[in-house]
Amino acid sequence: MNITKKLVVIIGYGGMGSYHGKLIKGSESLEVVGAYDVLTERQAAATEDGYHAYESYEAVLNDSKVDVVVIATPNDIHKDLAIRAMRAGKHIVCEKPVTLCRADFEEMMSVADETGRVLMVHQNRRWDEDFLIIKSMYDQHTIGDLFQIESRVHGANGIPGDWRRIEAYGGGMLLDWGVHLLDQLIVMIDSKITSVTGRLSFILGDEVDDGFEAFLQFENGVTAVVEVGTTNFITLPRWYVKGLEGSAIIEDWSLKGRMVTRNNEVERIEPKPIQAGVGLTKTMAPPSEGSTITEALPAAYEHASSFYDNFAAVIQGSAEPIVKNVEVLRVLNLIEAVFEAGRTREVVKDFDIYESKSDSEVPSFPVC
Repeated sequence: MNITKKLVVIIGYGGMGSYHGKLIKGSESLEVVGAYDVLTERQAAATEDGYHAYESYEAVLNDSKVDVVVIATPNDIHKDLAIRAMRAGKHIVCEKPVTLCRADFEEMMSVADETGRVLMVHQNRRWDEDFLIIKSMYDQHTIGDLFQIESRVHGANGIPGDWRRIEAYGGGMLLDWGVHLLDQLIVMIDSKITSVTGRLSFILGDEVDDGFEAFLQFENGVTAVVEVGTTNFITLPRWYVKGLEGSAIIEDWSLKGRMVTRNNEVERIEPKPIQAGVGLTKTMAPPSEGSTITEALPAAYEHASSFYDNFAAVIQGSAEPIVKNVEVLRVLNLIEAVFEAGRTREVVKDFDIYESKSDSEVPSFPVC
């Protein structure tokens, strides 16, 4: 059966814009035919990659053959570009963070409803294998019920030297990386967040945060630590999780890691005191021989569809979006709470717009 491909134009042909071109290449349902960027050198790069370089954004919107617009520009102009495109009859894929605040995304969602266009946010790290391993462990109780989850990304290169260092453009690590790590948590843990505390780092002297720490408490008893750093010359593990029957670690994106679980076939032996510095301790003594089992990490979940295959199916009306806009809105709301916690140095409560997966897809959101 012949499927007429939806024609795609990429707006913002930098690193992520060209990456979207590679992601869509080979799709049975989508085809990139053009790009537009305000920078001449990126227009030239799009031409070299075989795409038509549109002379203006208006030219893209006026091209009736274009079905989909992919927005990969600095964060502050996502909303305006998306709304104009939806009102011109285009479906939208937008890079993250989709907007700088929750209220702006609510406006975009309203226009999507008004125009009947599909609006999906590229929360691509829901497909990361390290995350899908931890999600599998959480759902399958591989080391018992997980009660503490620590999620970190560390670098030592500071903030990239472009618009990500500028507040007006939506720069900073909470919006750049926090939007991914917090999204992963709310997808994994089906529970309301009851409180959040946080600390923003400005150690490099930029006007935006160069890192942050957030501490989340969920109603179901799970606690989570989320940390992003850009001044870490020694990195901590990507994931460290604790369950009632063991612990697990994933070092980095190479998926090096392990699980250590309780050996229930062996009777517990009271630990003997060990020398610890200038004192003795039984509390921190290692487990007795044979009382634990070290195993490889479990297999990751596999998504039934890639992001763009799912997006194409949503347009065709044959699938529900994997990345739902109500989830994206919840993450933006959480980011605002982390900013508030970091600014006030206080615990932030009663902010979450959580809806159980068993409830309706479209909650009634409070006013910002």
